[in-house]
Amino acid sequence: MSGDVPVSVIVLTRNEEATLGNSLRRLERFDDVVVVDSGSTDRTAEIAVEHGARVVPFTWDGGYPKKKQWSLEHAGVRHDWVLLLDADEFPSPALVDEIAALVRSGRVEEHGAYDVALLYRFAGRYLRHGHRVTKRSLLDRRRCAFPEVGDLDAPGIREVEGHYQPETTGTVGALRHRVVHDDRDPVASWFDRHNRYSDWEAYLRRHAALRADVAARRTAKGALFDRVPFKPLAFFVYAFVARRGFLDGRAGFDYAVALATYYWQIGVKVRELERADQAVARRAG
Repeated sequence: MSGDVPVSVIVLTRNEEATLGNSLRRLERFDDVVVVDSGSTDRTAEIAVEHGARVVPFTWDGGYPKKKQWSLEHAGVRHDWVLLLDADEFPSPALVDEIAALVRSGRVEEHGAYDVALLYRFAGRYLRHGHRVTKRSLLDRRRCAFPEVGDLDAPGIREVEGHYQPETTGTVGALRHRVVHDDRDPVASWFDRHNRYSDWEAYLRRHAALRADVAARRTAKGALFDRVPFKPLAFFVYAFVARRGFLDGRAGFDYAVALATYYWQIGVKVRELERADQAVARRAG
C-alpha cells in the first residue's frame, strides 16, 4: 500500500478470511499496512496480499512479549506511529481524516498514545448508545509498550494481551471519531470468546496482586468497573438505562444482557475456584 497517511497499521489475524478483506479495503489511505498472522489455515494471508498488505507470521513461544508488543517490535513497520487493529476493525472515514490531520500538523506528538472509542456491531446492528468500549489504538511505538503483567499461567487469553492497555512515557490523548468494530460472526462466537475471557478474569480475581496490576493498566472506566459491587446488575443499569442502550432496540437490550451475563459468569467461576481451594484445604487439614 502507498496511501497518503504516514501511519503504519498493524492488523492482528488468525483465520479471519470472512472479515479481513472488508477491513483492509478501509485502510487504503494508510502508507503501510502489516498483517501479523498466527498460522492461519484459511485464506487470511492470501486475502492480505491481494489487498496490498504485508504478511508477517507470528508464533507465540509461551512467554513475553505477547502478540501486540511483539508486533510493535518485530513487524517491520515503516512509521513510528502505529494504528493497532483487530481483523474485524477499521477506522471510520472521519477517523482517518482526523489521524491524517494530526500527523501532518505535527500535533500528534503532543501525546504518546491516543484512546479511540469503538462503534460496536452486535447481533447485526451498530450500537450507537449504551456501553462504549475504548481502546488505546493509536500508539507511538517509541514511547509505548504493553506491560508484562504476570498472566502467563492464566487460562482463557493466551498469545494476545488481555484486557489492559499499553503504557506510554507520554500523556494519553483521545480521538473524537471512532474505530468500527464490524463483528459479523454469529452471536455464538461472541459467547465462545467471552467464555474464554471470563476464565482469564476469574483467574485474576483469585490472584490479588495480578488483579491490581492489570486494573492499574485498564482505562479509567475499566478500572472503575473492576471495583463495582453487584456488577451484573450495575452494568445492565449503566448500559441499558444510564447510557440509553434502549435506543438501540432489541440489539441494545441483548448486548446489555450479554455483558451483564459475562460479569455474572466471572463471579460464578470465581466462586467455583474458591470452593475447589476450600476442598483442597480441608483434605490437607
